[in-house]
Amino acid sequence: METFQCIKCGNCCRPHGYVRLKEGEAELIAGYEGMDILQFVKECARLTDDRTSLSLNEKTDGSCIFLAGDNTCVINDVKPRQCRDFPGNWRYDGYEKICGALHESGHNRIRQ
Repeated sequence: METFQCIKCGNCCRPHGYVRLKEGEAELIAGYEGMDILQFVKECARLTDDRTSLSLNEKTDGSCIFLAGDNTCVINDVKPRQCRDFPGNWRYDGYEKICGALHESGHNRIRQ
């Protein structure tokens, strides 16, 4: 079985789009960041267009607000399931081209 080795390229945190929060994730991240849930929602999240969930906000360049300058995740210890599942459970055309580690290695399927 192959294992994924992140090279901290940060590419997975840069595409425009939703980082949908599952139940309890907003509260977990808020607590980790020392915020109450209302402050977290106001400053760090938005309602998705389909109004079914919250998504993390993006910086003006489209990257996640929790992506640090050194391409690490500020909330790594409590990052959302969607983020933890990359790349192992992501399946859409071109997902492997996002990840520098997958792109460099030529892998198109990695098991975690």
